[in-house]
Amino acid sequence: MTGDQVRLFGIRHHGPGSARSLVAALDAYGPDLVLIEGPPEAEGILRWVAEPGMEPPVALFAYDTADPANSAFWPFAVFSPEWQAMTWAAGRDVPVRFMDLPAANVLAHNAIPDEPDDDEPEEHDASAVRHDPFAALASVAGIDDPERWWDEVVESTPLADRFDAVAEIMEQLRSSQEPDEWDLVREARMRTVLREAKAAANRIAVVCGAWHVPALSEPWPTVKSDRDLLRTLSSGKGPKVKCEVAWVPWTHSRLASATGYGAGVTSPGWYHHLFTTTDEPITRWLTAVAGVLRAHDLPVSSAHIIEATRLAQTLSALRGRSLPGLGEVTEAVRSVMCDGNELMVRFVHKELVVGERLGAVPEGAPLVPLEADLRAQAKPLRLAFEAVEKEIALDLRKDFDRRRSALLHRLAILGIDWGRTRAENSTGTFKEAWTLSWDPQFAVGLVEASGWGTTVISAATNKLASQTDSVAVVAAGIEQALVADLGDTLVALLAALDQRAAAEADIVELLNSVPPLARAARYGTARGTDTADLARVAASILVRACAGLAPAIASLDDDAARDLAPVFTGVQQAVRLLPDSLDTWAHALRQVADRRDAPDLLVGKAVRLLFDRSAMDREEVTKRLSRALSGGHNPPAQAAWIEGLLSGDALLLIHDEQLVGVLDAWVEELSDQGFQDCLPLVRRTFGGFKRAERRQLELLVRGIGAAGEQAAAVELDLERAAAVLATVRTLLGVRAAEVNND
Repeated sequence: MTGDQVRLFGIRHHGPGSARSLVAALDAYGPDLVLIEGPPEAEGILRWVAEPGMEPPVALFAYDTADPANSAFWPFAVFSPEWQAMTWAAGRDVPVRFMDLPAANVLAHNAIPDEPDDDEPEEHDASAVRHDPFAALASVAGIDDPERWWDEVVESTPLADRFDAVAEIMEQLRSSQEPDEWDLVREARMRTVLREAKAAANRIAVVCGAWHVPALSEPWPTVKSDRDLLRTLSSGKGPKVKCEVAWVPWTHSRLASATGYGAGVTSPGWYHHLFTTTDEPITRWLTAVAGVLRAHDLPVSSAHIIEATRLAQTLSALRGRSLPGLGEVTEAVRSVMCDGNELMVRFVHKELVVGERLGAVPEGAPLVPLEADLRAQAKPLRLAFEAVEKEIALDLRKDFDRRRSALLHRLAILGIDWGRTRAENSTGTFKEAWTLSWDPQFAVGLVEASGWGTTVISAATNKLASQTDSVAVVAAGIEQALVADLGDTLVALLAALDQRAAAEADIVELLNSVPPLARAARYGTARGTDTADLARVAASILVRACAGLAPAIASLDDDAARDLAPVFTGVQQAVRLLPDSLDTWAHALRQVADRRDAPDLLVGKAVRLLFDRSAMDREEVTKRLSRALSGGHNPPAQAAWIEGLLSGDALLLIHDEQLVGVLDAWVEELSDQGFQDCLPLVRRTFGGFKRAERRQLELLVRGIGAAGEQAAAVELDLERAAAVLATVRTLLGVRAAEVNND
């Protein structure tokens, strides 16, 4: 503590014990000014803390107006000491000021790339202590988890002089560490604000990270030395940027240290419970655990809750603790409620210990214009900003559902994946299934997207209109414009497509443009859009691509051929939506299949696609396979041909024993070296089949072996045959037990 005029309260960010003790200390001290570690630009929006509708977790969000991707967050949960200090002051009309560096300096500092120091060792213990001094204290106590140390020593243990004790410990830790330059600048700023405050207030409460308490305790360095440190902010080490600040909703999961947030905690849901539940916290927690487990179909009774409570209390008594901590409670849950089932324990950890509680910001609070427009549109469409996943099904024949779909697709264009969609079936066009989940990090995406426009529709329109780099990009944009109901953009994109397609000589680019155009033509029916022109354009581009396809693939290497194979599959699926183009595509595939200088993978793929289109019968497929597997080809090339023919599914093999026989004969004739050369390629092909398909194939091979055994029972070497079957099982990825159990 500095003195009667200034009291320093060193806290652990997001510590419920610190928060509870801080409120009691503020009540006892009664300050007329509260200074909090945070950016001063946010003082103008502090009034929203006490407004109805403000529900933590929330975060102060600052972003560089010239480069919105350069942003910073200051998150607060209800159990964060800083949040409790703000609400305490708001409820008593006590002014609050932020005393850390301006966000403009923080963002400028973040934008400067780190310069590696070759002389500094990779592991720097001093840096680790600065970032988490409590980890050092836990290590001294012989505990490898600083969260558990804090829980045992602070959260579950009454400590009357908590802040004096923490200040003394920090003094000892800092005395043995090299000072961090950025910390020194920050602390110079804090002392400058504190000097100004002392001239205007009689009782000042300073709420800051415990690490900074020794630097803010008097006697202070001279004013000149602090000014010299702050002068670096106007030098090359720390220029300012122009920034804006706002409140944004946050989640408990983003408070977890696993998200990369430096002051995060691993158990925000547990801390929220400790802070908000004062009556029977352990019993109530275990009751909530029971609810989670029941939701996952695990029968948990009230007797389980009682027994788990007793076990947690017994464990805490054996370990000399006044109350059970998260460790004891989790052990009780694992033993009594989950019967050692770690999967169920993980459910509890995800849904309760961490949790997905999403905060809220009051209506009228400052928002980025684009976010304000999004929220204004989402409300009448009954789309809730929730962190938990929610499934919705939309019928695009209904105007309400169509507007919901359009909004979600427009956000996807802007890179805001609030919803993930998939068609409910492969042929329908009137239904969409969405999975919705709001991530607070989308606030950054909305800021970045604001450069395209101040409303969702204008931003999506402008972004699509700018994406005209290639035929495939424009075609994808046309599909996006259609599903997002951006009809005005279609005209410009179609004009760009005509211009690009006329000059495009890249066959792969032309082929890649066909699937999105074909899908767009199909979607138009559901959305009431005339898409006949799209179908004609897609057919026209396909004709150009098919005309040059066979010559273009002659010079492809193996890697390029592998990249092109899925393009063939995509066009094949698209052609189903363009009936007039079936013959054009089949003719091009046959040209590929007939070329001797084409990559074997693509030849095999072309033969398979022709068979799937009933443009080639089984007999011809078998003849072509036999020819490809003849002695004139090397084994890796033969394996590539097989991969092209069979990749995707095994139905062709399963329903054609003659084809299986051809493959069996090929494997039998391979030399030892040839077998080793092609084994990885063939294994990759068969590994892509479903487990049931692989098992059926092994049964077919066993049948071939049985037939051979009947034909030549005397000459058959059963030991050698068993070795062959073992090799086949390796290729197929099937265990012997799976076949024997059949």
